[in-house]
Amino acid sequence: MEDLSKLCIHTLTTKPWDIEYAAEQYARAGVGGISVWQQYLNGRNPVQIGKMLSDYGLEVPALVRGGFFPSTDRSKRDLAVEENKKMLETAAALGADMLVLVCGADPGQALETSRSQIREGIEQLITLASECRVKLAIEPLHPMYADTRSAVNTLEQANDMAEAIQSDWVGVAIDVYHLWWDPHLETEIIRCGKNNNIFAFHICDWMSPTADMLNDRGLMGEGCIPVRTIRSWVENAGFNGFNEVEIFSDRLWASDQHQFLEKIIHAYKHNS
Repeated sequence: MEDLSKLCIHTLTTKPWDIEYAAEQYARAGVGGISVWQQYLNGRNPVQIGKMLSDYGLEVPALVRGGFFPSTDRSKRDLAVEENKKMLETAAALGADMLVLVCGADPGQALETSRSQIREGIEQLITLASECRVKLAIEPLHPMYADTRSAVNTLEQANDMAEAIQSDWVGVAIDVYHLWWDPHLETEIIRCGKNNNIFAFHICDWMSPTADMLNDRGLMGEGCIPVRTIRSWVENAGFNGFNEVEIFSDRLWASDQHQFLEKIIHAYKHNS
């Protein structure tokens, strides 16, 4: 893991930095990729930002995050589809390979209903995704987020949905933070790989004890996730893309971000 060409960092990982400064620092450190969270494009031209990232030698695996399809209100579901279409166009302008989907849920209805609405929403995006040459990555989230953030909570559910949709433009983002606990994870990773549906691999660690279920992720090696083992499963399943560091941490955001970047690289080399 001395080679950093497959290391990607999400802009939200170094939250205090704007995208211009983050790109400069990532590139200077030898990082190979940057996945861009949509708020970092506010007030900016995505074509110009894409050119800047390219000039720094940074690849852009993903724009984050689309999704949030389910609602008991049909008009809100229609609006979500339109917003995701705009994000696909933004991803294309940026030069991103995929749009990561945090699929959403509505606590006012059954999870099965939300999943049906997620599939319906994704299917409405496929034609534009193909035209934009931007893939759609379903990201299953930990069950603690099943109320509002995602009704897709296991890799099995994500695999079921991707296989049912049957499009080369629809696959899965595997995030160790959300899936490490699953006793069927290795089997489902193999299944995902056989269908060429592993589009992304996100890494961080689960702190124990966890102070905050959203914003207390750790650097690889700080917690209890067997990151190396899961990475070996993903790679054995045929994935050879980026290892994307996605860390939400009030503790680490409050630290010196230059030192934090050094720690990310160290953790990537030694604990990933």
